[in-house]
Amino acid sequence: MFASAAPSDRDRLGAMAAAIACVAVVGIGLGLSIPLLSLEMERMGASSVVIGLNTAVAGLAAILTVPFVPRLAAMLGVVRLLASAIALGGLCLVAFKLVPNLALWFPLRFVFSTTLGVLFVLSEFWINDAAPPERRGLVMGVYATILALGFAIGPALLTGLGTDGFAPYLAGAGLFFLGLLPLGLARNLSPALGHGEGGGLVRYLRLAPVAVLAAALYGAVEAGAFAILPLYGLRIGYDAASAAALVSAAALGNVLFQIPVGLLADRIDRRAVMLGASLLGALGAAAIPAASGSWAGLAALIFAWGGIAGTLYTVGLAHLGATLRGADLAGANAAFVMLYNVGLMLGPPLVGGGMDLSPPHGCAWALGLLFLAFAVPVAASLWRRPA
Repeated sequence: MFASAAPSDRDRLGAMAAAIACVAVVGIGLGLSIPLLSLEMERMGASSVVIGLNTAVAGLAAILTVPFVPRLAAMLGVVRLLASAIALGGLCLVAFKLVPNLALWFPLRFVFSTTLGVLFVLSEFWINDAAPPERRGLVMGVYATILALGFAIGPALLTGLGTDGFAPYLAGAGLFFLGLLPLGLARNLSPALGHGEGGGLVRYLRLAPVAVLAAALYGAVEAGAFAILPLYGLRIGYDAASAAALVSAAALGNVLFQIPVGLLADRIDRRAVMLGASLLGALGAAAIPAASGSWAGLAALIFAWGGIAGTLYTVGLAHLGATLRGADLAGANAAFVMLYNVGLMLGPPLVGGGMDLSPPHGCAWALGLLFLAFAVPVAASLWRRPA
C-alpha cells in the first residue's frame, strides 16, 4: 500500500502500532526466556558452561540467519513473515517445557532465536519506513521505550507466576500470540519490499557506516556493562544486592532517555547526536572509578551513562531510515541486527578482560575505549559531509 500512494497519518499510525507490537513481543520474549531457560537448565542438571553455550546460540542464530530475512520477506510478504515468526516463537517457548532434553534444546534455541531475529529486523524496518521523516527520532525513541518495557515485563512475569510448571511458558506464548492482533489489523499497511542489490554486510557498512557501527557499539556496551557491572560492584566492596542494582540504574536510564534524545535527533544532524553520545559515554565511563566511593553517586552516574549509551541504538536506527529506503533499508536493518549481536558476543569478554588486566577499574577503561573507537568514524563522517 505504501508503495503505490502516499500514506495518510492514520495509515502511518496503524502501521507503527503493528510494528511496535512486534517489538513488544521481542522484548517480552527475550526478557522472559533468558532467565527462565537458564533456571530450567540448572534444574535439569546442566553445568554453567552448558547453560552459557545454550544462551550463546541466540547470538549465533541471529548472525547466521538475519542476512536472509529481507529476501524471505520479499518472497512471502512482510506481514506474513512477521506473523509466522510470532506464531513459531510462541510455539517454541512452550516446546522448551514439553521437551526436557538438553541436547534438543540447542536446535530449539536456534529456531526460537531466529524467530526473534526476524521480528527485530522486520519490525524495525517497518517502523523506519512508516515514520514521518521529520519525526523519525521521536518514533524510534518510542520504539526503544516499548522494547525496554517489554524486557521488564518478561522478568516480572516470572516474579508473579514463578518458574516451575507450564504457567510462565504459556503466559509468554499467550503474549506472543496477542501480537498477531494488531498485525492482522494492519495487514494492508505493510511496506512493499522488492529485491535489493544484495552485497551483504560490506555493502551496508559502505552505505551507512555510522548507523550500522552504532549497533555493534551498543551491543558490546550493553552486554559488557550488564554482565560485568555486578562483578565490579562486588570487587569495590558493595554487597550483591547493591551491585545488582547498578544494572537496574543503567536499564532505567535507558528507558527514560530514549524519547528526549529522539526529539533532539529530529532537530539536529543525527551524526552529531551520536558523536555527542559517544564522547559523553567515554567521559562517563572514565568517571566511574572516581564515583565508586559512594553508591548513590555511582548509581546516579550509571543511570545517566546508561541512558546516553542506550540512545546510540535508537539514533542509529533513525539515521539508517533517513539514509536508505525500500529493500536497501531492510537489508541494512538486517546488517544492523547482525552487528548488534556481534557486539553482544564481544562485549563481555572485552570488558571483563579489561577488569582482569587492571583490577578493579579496568572495565570502566575498556568501556570508555569502546566509545572513543566509535567516535572516530562518526567525527570523520561529519568532517567529510557536514549537515
